[in-house]
Amino acid sequence: MARCQGIKRDGGRCTASVPEGDTWCWNHHPAHEAARKRNASKAGKSRASREMANIKSLLSDLTERVLQGELPTSVVAVANQVANTRLRALELERKIKETEELEERIERLEAKIQAKPKVMKGVGRWQQR
Repeated sequence: MARCQGIKRDGGRCTASVPEGDTWCWNHHPAHEAARKRNASKAGKSRASREMANIKSLLSDLTERVLQGELPTSVVAVANQVANTRLRALELERKIKETEELEERIERLEAKIQAKPKVMKGVGRWQQR
């Protein structure tokens, strides 16, 4: 079986096998680029959702335990500060990812605009002869 012709992020050659007649594995095939991006986006969102659920669960547990007198308020206050820091980091990560996705969309739109021939309607009527 042939090897993929793709280049990995570290600069090395991809070692995946490809079916006879193919050049790239699924991870490097240009036709699958959009699907790979969608999958990566979903994975990032699900990770963030799990992280949010974990933080909510932690805060709920801490609230119950402090109200029942099992934990001193000082410990819960510090844990709450750490949870808030994690939440801010998640939000920053989300904003960075969103900005990167918007930049990619803008670049694609600009490339499409530049590729189109420019038609200037009515220019001929106002040109001096």
